[in-house]
Amino acid sequence: MISKPKTMEGSSPRVYIKTFGCQMNKLDTELSIGSLAKRGYSFAEDENDADVILLNTCSVRDKAEHKVYSQLGSLRYQKERNPELILGVLGCMAQNEGEKIFKRMPHVNLVCGTRMFSKLPELLEKITESNKQILAIDEDGEVNFDRLVTQRQNQYSAFVSIMRGCDNYCSYCIVPYVRGREFSRSVTDIVDEVKGLVDDGCKEITLLGQNVNSYGKGLTGKVTLATLLRELDPIEGLERIHFLTSHPKDMTREILEAVGELPGVCEYLHMPAQSGSDKILKKMRRQYTSAHYRELVEMAKSIVPGIKLAGDFIVGFPGETEEDFEETVKLLNDVRCQNSFIFKYSPRTGTSATELIDDVIEETKKSRNNILLELQKRISTEENKKMHGKSVEVLVEGESKTNAGRLIGRTRQNQIVVFNQPEGINQAGTSSSLSGKLVNIEIVDSTDLTLFGDLRDFSFNEMAH
Repeated sequence: MISKPKTMEGSSPRVYIKTFGCQMNKLDTELSIGSLAKRGYSFAEDENDADVILLNTCSVRDKAEHKVYSQLGSLRYQKERNPELILGVLGCMAQNEGEKIFKRMPHVNLVCGTRMFSKLPELLEKITESNKQILAIDEDGEVNFDRLVTQRQNQYSAFVSIMRGCDNYCSYCIVPYVRGREFSRSVTDIVDEVKGLVDDGCKEITLLGQNVNSYGKGLTGKVTLATLLRELDPIEGLERIHFLTSHPKDMTREILEAVGELPGVCEYLHMPAQSGSDKILKKMRRQYTSAHYRELVEMAKSIVPGIKLAGDFIVGFPGETEEDFEETVKLLNDVRCQNSFIFKYSPRTGTSATELIDDVIEETKKSRNNILLELQKRISTEENKKMHGKSVEVLVEGESKTNAGRLIGRTRQNQIVVFNQPEGINQAGTSSSLSGKLVNIEIVDSTDLTLFGDLRDFSFNEMAH
């Protein structure tokens, strides 16, 4: 949820936005907040205080759409109590479902697709004036990347979109149909945006794209993700650069060498494998083999010492036998991801995989899902134990929500670190003063998901800087 900007007046129309799904959706919410703020909207802390409720949705899995429909169902009663309330569905589900949302949820006022976010102020004004439902899912609309840099949840960290869309058409994936074809932003526009963010206090950026390492497609000359990283790294005040998500078929030595050479680019790679079985990878239309994936991981580890890998896996894809699944287990065991996003296959209407027979029963999908989750937990636990006694650089985010009196941050490899505050000083003062700072933490304990440590080398003089 995005809180109310300081510059907005309390009497202006109040918007509540709830975001589902990926980092690109979170960025789209920030862009929407910026365009609405420019037009005089303010933002509610709670949906019950809002004049406009917008759900920015995900359509990657069937379960994600069910969550949205469930929430829309509960909002029907709020709409009945307040007929002036405007309800809107934004993003991937809006693009995918379109008119169906109005038929299923007639109390919804707006369905706004992935390329129409910049039109939100005008769309909401039309609804206010006419009280009519509006469907805005133009597939050829231009995505507006303009943003108010102050409209983001984390002052010290920001997402930056460098490209949109996907041309891969993996057989299970709805993204190309709801996000459109790939197109890249110019290096100049991205550099200018990042400089603006840094001037506003940002220390860390994450470059986003559905297929980020095919960046450069459509631009004049030889422009690659490595080109962009080399332009961004020298920006003064920018401490960390991440990028995601990387498709294995487009990962190159050039990109990995940029990660290894540039001090600001972090040693972290989110590169989904999806399966360890070549038969299933071919059915998924992933355009690489498990051997190629292993080669990329070995290349990354040799070029970038200390790099951590995150993966995605789908279990129960049509035709997946026990032998195919064991190949996936073996791949995860071999590459030892720091963490993985593991899902049971569910058919998505409109994708080519729906033409395949969904022949893996639900009980088997659940079993394989649990086996892979337990394996990942064991690997993460073992890898984190290796960090005990080591000092790591942490970008402090603020107070831990689950550990009173402690602070939380992340390493360059995107690992969560919870650590004790220095003794003898005001805790609230420590949190506000250390937030956004880079500190060295000695790791003393861990779980599969979190590192725990102590701030050893802390000077009270640092509080003033």
